[in-house]
Amino acid sequence: MKFTYSWLKEHLDTDLSLAQLDEAMTMAGLEIEEIEDPGAKLAEFSTAYVKDAQPHPDADKLRICTVETRDGEKQIVCGAHNARAGMTAIYAPLGAYIPGLDFSLDKKPRKIRGVESYGMMCSAKEIEAGEDHDGIADLEGDWPVGTPAAEALGVNDPVIDFEVTPNRPDWLGVYGIARDLAAAGAGTLKTGPVKAIPGSFPCPVTVKLDWPEACPIFAGRVIKGVKNGPSPEWMQKRLSAIGVTPKNLLVDVTNYVSFDYARPLHVYDMAKIGSTLYARKGRGEADQHVALDEKTYTPSETDCVIADGERALGLGGIMGGAHSGCSSETTDVFIESAWFDPAIIRKSARALGIESDAKYRFERGVDPESPVDGIELATALILKYGGGEASDVTVSGEAPARPDDIAFDPSRIKRLLGLELSEDRIEEILVSLGFGVTRGERWTVSVPSWRRDCSHQADLIEDVARIAGYDTLPVVSFRRPEGERFEAPATELQNRVRATRRAAASRGYREAITWSFCRSDQADLFGGVGEGLVLENPISSELDVMRPTALIHLLTSVQKSADRGFDDARFFEAGPIYLNDSPTGQQTVVSGVRRVVAARDWRGEGAPDVFDIKADALAALEAAGAPVEKLQVTADAREHWHPGRSGVLRLGPKVLAEFGEIHPKTLKALDVDGRVLAFEVFLNAIPSAKKKALKARPALELSDLMAVKRDFAFLMEASAPAADLIKAVRGAEKQLITDVALFDVYQGQGVPEGQISLALEVTIQPTDKTLTDKEIEAISAKIIANAQKAGASLRG
Repeated sequence: MKFTYSWLKEHLDTDLSLAQLDEAMTMAGLEIEEIEDPGAKLAEFSTAYVKDAQPHPDADKLRICTVETRDGEKQIVCGAHNARAGMTAIYAPLGAYIPGLDFSLDKKPRKIRGVESYGMMCSAKEIEAGEDHDGIADLEGDWPVGTPAAEALGVNDPVIDFEVTPNRPDWLGVYGIARDLAAAGAGTLKTGPVKAIPGSFPCPVTVKLDWPEACPIFAGRVIKGVKNGPSPEWMQKRLSAIGVTPKNLLVDVTNYVSFDYARPLHVYDMAKIGSTLYARKGRGEADQHVALDEKTYTPSETDCVIADGERALGLGGIMGGAHSGCSSETTDVFIESAWFDPAIIRKSARALGIESDAKYRFERGVDPESPVDGIELATALILKYGGGEASDVTVSGEAPARPDDIAFDPSRIKRLLGLELSEDRIEEILVSLGFGVTRGERWTVSVPSWRRDCSHQADLIEDVARIAGYDTLPVVSFRRPEGERFEAPATELQNRVRATRRAAASRGYREAITWSFCRSDQADLFGGVGEGLVLENPISSELDVMRPTALIHLLTSVQKSADRGFDDARFFEAGPIYLNDSPTGQQTVVSGVRRVVAARDWRGEGAPDVFDIKADALAALEAAGAPVEKLQVTADAREHWHPGRSGVLRLGPKVLAEFGEIHPKTLKALDVDGRVLAFEVFLNAIPSAKKKALKARPALELSDLMAVKRDFAFLMEASAPAADLIKAVRGAEKQLITDVALFDVYQGQGVPEGQISLALEVTIQPTDKTLTDKEIEAISAKIIANAQKAGASLRG
């Protein structure tokens, strides 16, 4: 479930910061998976004023712009057609990571056709703050230079994503979240009861419930004279922020109410339905219809359909039909707000293979008393932004009975949890959550309609403890049994170290444990000594500073081994490095070194190179849990690495590893002979795995279907990384393409000068059926199209 912070504040009066809200939700039992803060994501970007824009002397489509930025006046070469003097643009400084293009600007000025450029001006799409990419962003309004880009673009509303447990369907609406946070003291609930909108004429549509077990209540209303244009900008922004694509007013209103109040709705075009609707069992082929997902479904008698006298209009509680859907020409609509049995919805959706937001909510149990409120909420929004005239609300059937009252003994809270709470405080918590309380020797607690998960006294005790705060529970240490050893669980970082040590050892490396100190002149070869890391009382004159890298001693150890006749020694170390004396200045790194020595073998096998050491680094990263398939390879390694024979593995702006050949000057300063390959994996930089509820996983097994292999030869600029092409090809069909291997590189006759031919073997693994020739050709076309986007062309 996702929602934005401003959306929550529509219902909750609170001054909590984002960090405080995170803490409050966690303590209230709402387990947050991720908070995406666009303001933090776009922190590097700011507004800038273009003072002047002159044509580039050597390129017709380029302009040399003089730009006022937060870093002072800069010269920026821009290729956008709309770059002009007097505009306010989005400025990216040198070194900034451009998320929409998935690369980082050089840290030094770059010459473009002979003219130096000190940064970049971006489109909204390039910084993933919108879809506009027709030129650079041309901001309206008087924005001071240096204003954060997120603020200027109106995308500074944080998005909170949290895990909804199956027993809490009321948390699938922002209002339900606000209600629980208000009960927990995170703010005051400011949204009152839903206001009824009186109708001006009787509802002309009649609803008959022919299968009340599946659909016991159905509310509806007609609105005439609606203008179905775009929804308001604020609604579009909120829906877009949570991943829902805005379409038109009627569709957006139903989606908004679904996420706002956990109340799914459906809207029919009155011109396409009869005057009587039925909620009944499916009739097989007779009810076959095309749904809104453009797929054809044949509902059986175990599926609930909504139909008129002529045809099935959709699958009740799951998905509407395409025939009765609304378009821009729709003027008269009928709004459906019903309740469907969760068990029947779950069974039907599984049998038909459908996933939808409505199904997701109904199978968990929507509030059965909310149909009329849902109608009123939707009516208010449609009338406000689309106009029209509303009918009376028609209601067929009645909501299922509420759960039985619960006999509750408040003294059991102290006996079970040790929590000291007064009876007044217990009643206050229950009432704030929507329960009704009648006090006596034993309390009688009535359960609200949206809390059908509560049926026992233990459920109430759990809610009281959750709102009072699990952190207030008394802490009592267990007495340690005599003679038994207590072992604390390992931390995530300790597990990463253990896993990478095994990975390095499995690739032929021997583990070394070296000094955490080194000489200051050695530290200078690797970036220098961090602040506060010079030792006042060193154990020797040669170990007078804390080491900035473990490579220093590993390199000298490799040389000592070579001096004793072990030319092909491989060493690794998992341990700390020291960047400064701050609390975060100590980092845990896994480093490895190996000499470039060719084996004397009759088969003529070559010496290891940069690709071998890259494979070692990737193996260590994968063992540590890094998302290796998402890593980018760049050539901006630090100065102690050999330029052209080294690289950086990064995840956006985060550097996860460096690898390659050590610079000859560095080796000479350390008295190391020959060539040496090395890698450093920075374990602290690896993002933590997202915490998710445990789910059953299918057992891994070989597919019964034979994989299909196809070869492609592409032409690319010789300077372009092959990894970019491989990544583009792999992304053409992520579900079916299981491997992309580079098996040939060619330059020569038939290949244009400055280009290179790269031959790839693509493995396509079918999952549920054998692929037809037409399907394979379609995948091939996607591969070629993705390769072209990466700058490659199919070799003829």
